[in-house]
Amino acid sequence: MPTVTTDTTPCRSPSAAPARPSPRLVCPATRHVMHTRQSEKGRGTLIVMARSAATASTRASAASTASATVSTAATVSTASTVRTASTATTPVARRRAAKPDDATDAADPSGTTPPATAQPRTASSPDGGPTWPPSARRARLHIVTGKGGTGKTTVAAAMALALARDGKRVLLVEVEERQAISQLFDLPPLPYEERRIAVAPGGGEVRALAIDVEAALLEYFAMFYNLGFAARSLKKMGAVEFATTLAPGLRDVLLTGKIKETVTRRDKAGRNVYDAVVVDAPPTGRIVTFLNVTIAMADLARRGPIRNQADGVVTLLHSPDTCVHVVTLLEDMPVTETIEAVAELRAAELPVGTVVINRAAADHLPDEYLDGAAAGELDVAALRRGLQALGVEPDRALVGGLAEQVRRRAVRTLDERRCRADVAEIGLPMLTLPALPDGVQLGEVFELADALTEQGVRR
Repeated sequence: MPTVTTDTTPCRSPSAAPARPSPRLVCPATRHVMHTRQSEKGRGTLIVMARSAATASTRASAASTASATVSTAATVSTASTVRTASTATTPVARRRAAKPDDATDAADPSGTTPPATAQPRTASSPDGGPTWPPSARRARLHIVTGKGGTGKTTVAAAMALALARDGKRVLLVEVEERQAISQLFDLPPLPYEERRIAVAPGGGEVRALAIDVEAALLEYFAMFYNLGFAARSLKKMGAVEFATTLAPGLRDVLLTGKIKETVTRRDKAGRNVYDAVVVDAPPTGRIVTFLNVTIAMADLARRGPIRNQADGVVTLLHSPDTCVHVVTLLEDMPVTETIEAVAELRAAELPVGTVVINRAAADHLPDEYLDGAAAGELDVAALRRGLQALGVEPDRALVGGLAEQVRRRAVRTLDERRCRADVAEIGLPMLTLPALPDGVQLGEVFELADALTEQGVRR
């Protein structure tokens, strides 16, 4: 069994950071990506949000201009255009605007507890459909898969944080040996041990485990055959690596076996060590093979510890304690793979929980103008008047460029709605996460976790 450690290392001090502007500081118990700046009163270093007021102002200005352009291009009145320009932003931008810098500065500067956040108001998805089903809330093992590039690692991390709210303990497991979790949380490569990497609102915690196949095999030999010394000798000879390379299925057997051990592990009082385990699983192309590999192992081993272990894994993965969540984008290829993966999972009688639509763009165009905008039928005169109302000189190049952007956005919106309708036909609850204009870093992972919490994700 790998060592379970509690990371008590404090945040790196600014003096220890490399000499570069605005060094990033990351602490295992930190809620946001943070930077340092000197207090105007000379009282040392304050930990503040990693976004300057100038950047926020620029982003707000750009969002206002884009929203005004969309509204005027759709022949909305000038007064309506001005109102839209001043208020239309993405959901993430609205949450950022609700957290002023002074409120952030007032948070605990030690980084040991996250700033207070508002309690979720609803448990409904943006499209008003069902979200976190009772079966998912009951489950303790959450398998997150998706086509490569859909952001399944980010979704798995956000889901772990959402499930850890209000004092829960959650384990986030990585099985592909990519160290993607450590990169996402801006940490050094994770060893084969369970380490605390984040504190969730309400005092919960997220631990991470990057499973090393060779170490898992040695642990397997020691646990079931008392061959710890012999197994270490085999490793020195390179036999362990040879065996796992020669038999790729053996890797999946070891990985799923270790996952099962973390889910069923109990403390001295007989309670589950973890309230939930979230797995950043292989992509949809091989998720069924990965989850069902122990069925073949059970068929090969008629009796003994290997058969007992295989039976235990099969029982867990096909039980109500497990939910498989499929991450997709609103694009043709990811949606097609999602539909096929859900069909395969159902055929294998593996419990499917939800479909997570990631990087969903906000709709700026009114529905009644979408078709016309997509066809390039824009009122250029109205566009010019809207720009003038905002104090922008509407030269030909600017008007033409904005009109083309509106057309492309309309085409993309129609495509995404068609893809969303295809996903809805699967018949599973859908969770939706917004597209983030600045990419995903640690702070954004917490924002995505908030978005999942608002849609009912909890243990």
